[in-house]
Amino acid sequence: MDKSYIKQLSGLMLASFFISTSGVLGKYIAMPTAVIIWFRSILAMTFLFIFCRYKKINLTIKSAKDYKTFIIGGVLMAAHWITYFYALKLSNVAIGILTLYTFPIIIALLEPLFFKIKFNPLYILLGFMVLFGLFILTPEFDLESSQLKGVLFGVFSAFCYAIRILIMKKHVANYNGTMLMFYQTVIITILLLPVLFFMDLSGLESQLPYLLLLALITTAIGHSLMLHSLNYFSAATASIISSLQPIFGIGLAYLFLEEIPTMHTFWGGSLILATVLIESLRSKR
Repeated sequence: MDKSYIKQLSGLMLASFFISTSGVLGKYIAMPTAVIIWFRSILAMTFLFIFCRYKKINLTIKSAKDYKTFIIGGVLMAAHWITYFYALKLSNVAIGILTLYTFPIIIALLEPLFFKIKFNPLYILLGFMVLFGLFILTPEFDLESSQLKGVLFGVFSAFCYAIRILIMKKHVANYNGTMLMFYQTVIITILLLPVLFFMDLSGLESQLPYLLLLALITTAIGHSLMLHSLNYFSAATASIISSLQPIFGIGLAYLFLEEIPTMHTFWGGSLILATVLIESLRSKR
């Protein structure tokens, strides 16, 4: 096998692993969710700015019309991160990361509304498969159940993430991906700044090492490696390989948080991941 291919494949798998650490870190860090996201954003913003300067990546926004899209994308990214962390806190890492991974199907269902492409009826079947997977993940439909709340927050997080990707998709050709991520963190940092004035920051000193890991490993390095891999792999191939993220995340939760997936989680998660794989393979063809 070509050594260059092995190197790039290893980089993509490493990116998937780094990004999957968000589940364990989000569950473990003992601070208010909005505060975690603010520190994640400002630290990642700093790392990304240094990287952009080092690589001499142009940070200029070319058109005044793009500001609106950048801001909306940042708001959606903030909503995605916050609701995902609430999903983790309310349920567990397995449910949080598996419900989040419904976003590829949400994108497939909504893409015809954003771009001039034909809707494929297969998406209806895939959508039902995802819904059934979510049904299996939720053992009881009680609005007071923390697990049900976790599933709902996870799906809403996936929805925000999907809309953000669809909105930002048209800018990928005009701007560097790392530059786009940098501005997302800038907007989130500004947006969530008020939380520092009325939320508890007492645990900051003890939690700072984990916040640094979340910002550097998960956000800055993980997402940069993922973007870099798109120079060598198609988006479909990258999507298939990144399906390892829930597996990595659940494995890390078992090792560090002693969370053991239930049979509900196993079967519901398998159905969701199978749906993602079907769509990824279909789009690749």
